[in-house]
Amino acid sequence: MSLIRDRVKLEKKDGIAYVTLSRADKYNGLDFPMMEGLVETARLIRKDRQLRAVILQGEGKAFCAGLDFGTVMKQPVKLLRSFTKYGIKKTNLFQDVCWCWRELPIPVIAVLHGYCYGGGMQIALAADFRITTADCEMSIMEIKWGMIPDMTGTVTLRELVPMDVAKELTMTGRLFSGDEAKTMNLVTRVAADPLEEAEKLAQAIIGRSPDAISASKALFQQSWNVPEAQAFDVESKLQFKLLRSKNQRRAMQANMKKETPQFGPRERDY
Repeated sequence: MSLIRDRVKLEKKDGIAYVTLSRADKYNGLDFPMMEGLVETARLIRKDRQLRAVILQGEGKAFCAGLDFGTVMKQPVKLLRSFTKYGIKKTNLFQDVCWCWRELPIPVIAVLHGYCYGGGMQIALAADFRITTADCEMSIMEIKWGMIPDMTGTVTLRELVPMDVAKELTMTGRLFSGDEAKTMNLVTRVAADPLEEAEKLAQAIIGRSPDAISASKALFQQSWNVPEAQAFDVESKLQFKLLRSKNQRRAMQANMKKETPQFGPRERDY
């Protein structure tokens, strides 16, 4: 297990990267070392093509209680720099903390419990799947501080809920449970043991071609909100790349023989 920036634990086991926010005494509140640690962790995961899925969780009594304003506001220069986008980047540091999981070429499963507020909620929304306890307390809480969600929530919310629901949650900052989040389509599943459910989902994914899984993630992210012709073009281009992959041939040959496929590492990022 690696400890990154003293805030994020990374453990690799059986093709799964377990990423744990490790600031339990502050309910995993986001300070600069934790934000930088999360982005660095995502970079390390991207480089390891043996990894097939990520499970993102919080240590202690919470997934993440959001931005630690008391700590972050003590570094005003760094705060301002963190809003800056460098070069051709489309995201600043605050957005990177969430979007780095969306840009990984493997699926990310967020395991939610305790509290999931503000920036923590936006990290969870950027994951591919969210599995929560029924009583997890959630909020798009930025309005409490006279702010708006600015850590990619504008994109991730619109993928999941109608505009009126996004506006209501953003304008009120009200608390809601994991159960209610499911009724609003903000989470994938409610479970008594969300980590166990996340591991079952990860194992189901690991049994498939890592290239096809990576291409599936790219397929929907690149085509979800584009015109039909562009979506069909995305389909064709990704499929053409897959048909040239060794893992696709392994899947085909094994299924023809009624055997379990034995896949190699992911060949490319899609």
